[in-house]
Amino acid sequence: METGLKNRVAIVAASSQGIGRATAEAFAAEGCRVAMCARTAQTLAAAADKIRKQYSVEVLDQTLDVTNADAVRRFVDAVVAKFGSADICVTNAGGPPAKGFLAASLEEWRKAVDLNFLSAVYFAREVIPHMQRKHWGRIITITSITTKQPVADLVLSNAVRAAVVGLVKSLANEFGKDGILVNNVGPGYTATDRLKELAKSRSAALGKAEEEIFEGWAADAPLKRLGEPREVADTIVWLASERASYITGQTVLVDGGLYKGL
Repeated sequence: METGLKNRVAIVAASSQGIGRATAEAFAAEGCRVAMCARTAQTLAAAADKIRKQYSVEVLDQTLDVTNADAVRRFVDAVVAKFGSADICVTNAGGPPAKGFLAASLEEWRKAVDLNFLSAVYFAREVIPHMQRKHWGRIITITSITTKQPVADLVLSNAVRAAVVGLVKSLANEFGKDGILVNNVGPGYTATDRLKELAKSRSAALGKAEEEIFEGWAADAPLKRLGEPREVADTIVWLASERASYITGQTVLVDGGLYKGL
């Protein structure tokens, strides 16, 4: 399928591993020039080098804390200086810790807001002016199925990621006239290091083996398996493509049918 993405510039946050890395690879496979950022320099550099060699595309990688607004601004400036534009921006960050409401401290609430909500605000503020100038842009946030169906012991994620959906809707309404599409992708249980951490936490709380936890999650979905990072990445690439040119303000779940609502 022709995506129309060749030579586009794709920013992918938190892209040294997991869904972020799979997304950077998927854009590179479409011939995009890719800008990657993450907090861990060594892991990021290794991921960027692999993508350069495998897909023969230009890659900019920069160590970055997405909760730092000035750092995000400098990163986007560097992307535009190198590639000349910022066509696609995928916001992404690690999830907050698994906690119940009374166990979560106020500091953890503040950190969750900074990491999972304000980081998306920072990227959007920086890329939208560049997209307006070209009258073409795609902003795609990566959140979670928790935006549609709260998950037990993930109160921080349940609450803060819902705010991202409000941001997505607002940006889609305001900037659609500028040719900018804004959508959200909500993965279900996906085989990542983040899910391993959640399984460990759930295992300790319930006194069950981690393997049982994984089996229970897989059984909850009609497809009876966990998702793969590449399956989420392919959805993101499709939303960025010309094939999805009339879709904006939406949350697309990639959850194997786990969400039970209509």
